[in-house]
Amino acid sequence: MNIQLSDHFTYRRLLRFTLPSIVMMVFTSIYGVVDGFFVSNYVGKTPFAAINLIMPFLMILGTVGFMVGTGGSALVAMNFGLGNDKKANRIFSMLIYIIIGLGLLFTVIGIILVEPMSKLLGASDEMLPYCVKYGRIILLALTAFMLQNVFQSFLVAAEKPTFGLIITVAAGLTNMLLDWLFMAVFRWGITGGAAATAIAQMVGGIIPLVYFIMPNKSKLRLGKIQFDGKALLKTCTNGSSEFMSNISLSVVSMLYNYQLMKLSGEDGVSTYGVLMYVNFIFIAAFIGYSVGSAPIVGYHHGAGNHDELKGLFRKSLVIIGIMSVSMFVLAELLAVPFGNIFVGYDDNLLEMTVHAFRICSLMFIVCGFNIYGSGFFTALNNGLLSALISFARTLVFQVLCVLLLLVIFGLNGIWCSVVVSDVLALVLTAVCLIKERKVYHYA
Repeated sequence: MNIQLSDHFTYRRLLRFTLPSIVMMVFTSIYGVVDGFFVSNYVGKTPFAAINLIMPFLMILGTVGFMVGTGGSALVAMNFGLGNDKKANRIFSMLIYIIIGLGLLFTVIGIILVEPMSKLLGASDEMLPYCVKYGRIILLALTAFMLQNVFQSFLVAAEKPTFGLIITVAAGLTNMLLDWLFMAVFRWGITGGAAATAIAQMVGGIIPLVYFIMPNKSKLRLGKIQFDGKALLKTCTNGSSEFMSNISLSVVSMLYNYQLMKLSGEDGVSTYGVLMYVNFIFIAAFIGYSVGSAPIVGYHHGAGNHDELKGLFRKSLVIIGIMSVSMFVLAELLAVPFGNIFVGYDDNLLEMTVHAFRICSLMFIVCGFNIYGSGFFTALNNGLLSALISFARTLVFQVLCVLLLLVIFGLNGIWCSVVVSDVLALVLTAVCLIKERKVYHYA
C-alpha cells in the first residue's frame, strides 16, 4: 500500500515510510566503508591516510547538494501541503538545473585546487601523489555526486522513498563490485578505488535524473526552468543547517587530521579515518530518519494539521531514543571486529583504533536527538534554528573541545571531544525545542 504525506502516521506507518531513507543512508555509508577497507588492505596504510586527508576538501565541494536537497524538499513538501503542486514542480526543476551548473563549475575549481589543498592540509611528500590522483578522479563525478545527494531527499518528497533506496543499493553494489575488481583483481591501486567510487556516484545521480526527466507516476517531474529568487533563498535558508553541518564536519576533520599528524603521524590519521567510516554508518541511521520524516512534517505544517504534527514529534523522540541506546550497545560490541576489518594487519594501529572507538561511541547516546532536532526545524522551514543547532554541534563545540581537551588529556582528548561537543549541543537542542513548541504547535 502506497503511503502518502497526507496520511495519519502511526508508529508502524512512520517506520515504514522512513525505513527506506534509513536503509538508504546506512547503505551509502557502508559502501564508503568498503571503499576504505579495500584501500587500506590492498593498497596500503599511506594511501589510506592520504584519501582520509583529502576527503574533507572533496566533501566541502559536494555539500551544496545536501543543502539544496534537504532545504528544497522541505519547501516542496510544504507547497504540496498548501495545494500548490505546480509551484512545487517549478521550484524542484529550478533547483536541479542550478545544481548541475554548480557541479560543473566546482569540478573545474576542485581539480585546480586539489594539489595546493593537499599541501595545506599537511600531506607528506609520500602522501601527496595519492591525494592528488584520488581527488582529481573523484572530482570528475562531482556533479553526479551532488545530484545523488539532492535526489535522496526529493525522492522522499515525491513519495518514492523505496525507489530512492533501490538506486542507492544499485550505486553501493556497483562501488563494492568495482572496488574488488579494480583493487583486489586488477591491482590498479588508489586509481582503481577512485574510479570505483566515481562510477558508483554516476549511477546514484544519473538514474534519478533520467527518471524525473521522463514521464513518471510521482508528484515531481523536471520541466522548463523558471527562476524564483525567493524560493532559492528559502531553500538555502532551510538547508543551511545541512550545508553548515557538512562544511563544519569537513573543516573539523581537517583540524583533527592536522593535530593527529603532529601527535602520532599517519597512524593517527588512519585511526581517525576508521572512526569516521564507522561513525558514518551509525549516524546515517539518524540522518536517514530525519530525511525520511522531514517531508511528512513539512506537509502537515503547511496544511496546519497541528494534532498530527504533535503526534509525529512525540513518536519521533521515542524512536530516536530507542535507536540511540541500540547504537551505543552495538558500537561497543563491534569495536574490535571493525578495527580488525580495517587495520588488523598492524597491532599498534589496531589497539589505538579500538581504544578510540570505544570512547567515541558514547556520542551515539545523544547525537541522534541533535541530528533530529536540526532536521525537524528544517522541515518546519526554520532554517535559522536548524543552522544554529548544526553549526554549534559540528563546528563551534567541536573546535573548542578538541583544542581544550587536547591540552588537558593529549591524544585521548581528541577522542573525547566528539562526545563532549554532542552533550553541549543536546542542551542547545532542548532549549530550542522547548522555546519554539508553541510557535509551531508540535508539543
